[in-house]
Amino acid sequence: MARPKMLKLPEVLEEIEMSRAAFYRMRARGKAPKLIKLPNGQLRCRRSDLDAWWERCEQHTARP
Repeated sequence: MARPKMLKLPEVLEEIEMSRAAFYRMRARGKAPKLIKLPNGQLRCRRSDLDAWWERCEQHTARP
């Protein structure tokens, strides 16, 4: 089975067009995509977690 695509934090920030500071503020509020901390301290985000986060954002902004 293939490992899921893991994105580096700069790749996530570029895709969502957000500064690192704004991202960490959002993360502190529990509103950011799920991140995984590697043993070396680096952060990664699964492609599927980022896609799910996008879906949640779209649901919150969709109007009936």
